[in-house]
Parts: sequence; C-alpha cells; structure tokens
Amino acid sequence: MPYYLGAYAGNLMDSSEDLLARARRCDDEAFRLIFEHNHRFVMRFLYAMVGDRPLAEELTQETFMRAYRNLSNARGEAKLSTWLCGIAKNVAYNFLRSRRREVYAPGAEEERVGDDALLPDRQVLNAELRRVIHGAIGQLNDDKRLVFTLKVLQKMSYEEISTMTGYSIPKLKTDLHRAKAEMRRTIRPYLETSDEM
Repeated sequence: MPYYLGAYAGNLMDSSEDLLARARRCDDEAFRLIFEHNHRFVMRFLYAMVGDRPLAEELTQETFMRAYRNLSNARGEAKLSTWLCGIAKNVAYNFLRSRRREVYAPGAEEERVGDDALLPDRQVLNAELRRVIHGAIGQLNDDKRLVFTLKVLQKMSYEEISTMTGYSIPKLKTDLHRAKAEMRRTIRPYLETSDEM
C-alpha cells in the first residue's frame, strides 16, 4: 500500500463516524477497515459468550455480514463498537437459544488443562462439577449469562462490558449480583452432596 494511502487509512481509523458514513455510501474499503479494526474485539466478545473459538470465528463472520447488510440502520449517535457488539450479542443469543438443550460450556478447553494429572475419581468429580456449573450458566437468562461470562469468566471490567454491550454499569452490577445468587442456589445442592461423600 502506498504511504499516502496508509496515512489516509490511519486517519479513517481514528474516526469511527467517518468510517461508518463512508461505509453507508457503499465504500467497501471503509467497511474493510471497520472489520480490520473491530473483528478481534467482536471475536473476544463472542468467544466469551459461546466458549468455542471456531464457533466464535463463525459467529464473528455472521456479525459482520449482518452489520454490512444493516449499515443504513446504524444510528449516527451510537459508538461503532457498541453497535457491532449489539449485533454480536443478538447473533450469540440466537445461537444459544437454538442450542438450549446442549450443555453450555464457555472456555471448556482451558478448563480441561491438567485433568490428566488428577486421580480418576478426582477427574470424575471435576467433570461433574464443570457439568453442573455449565448447566447453571445455561439456565441464566441472556443478560445475566452475558455479564457473568464476561465479568467472572473473562475477567473484564464493568467499563469494558458497558462499552461492549451499551448497558449501564448499575444494570451490569445488578445482573451480576442476581446471576451469582442464582448460580449459588443451583450449585449448592451439588456441593452439599459432594461434602457428604
């Protein structure tokens, strides 16, 4: 890419509003820059929601296809990343609703690391506890699951989650408090049973 084009692209990157306006006028280069500078952010968000990297990549592509088709609906006052995360959130919710009967297991591949070193009975106990926890996460409503996954499992700050979702920090704190209470209620009987064994 010639230097002056690189500088131009850099200037465009600094102005999300300009990029969005240009993309609305069918400027494919502007949309390419939107994708280039936001796809990792969206991918991280979706991975936190679905817990599977290849699936998150697929849903990221779906998110940007929907964004491209709906450029005319993007509100000028909305932050570009917030608009994209709103689309990603809907894509993730649609996927999760379609897979309600399956066990929801965010980050399962990370949690399996080191299990081989455990004794067989401990492996079974850990697998069962993971199944119960993931089942409990799957029973949370969409908003509670969202904040629980991003705050507790992905260790994001309230400010980051607010930016991603467009939700206020007080709402996120309330949803997280309720999510934790529901998780405790769901998991407590299992933990009491485990203690008796």
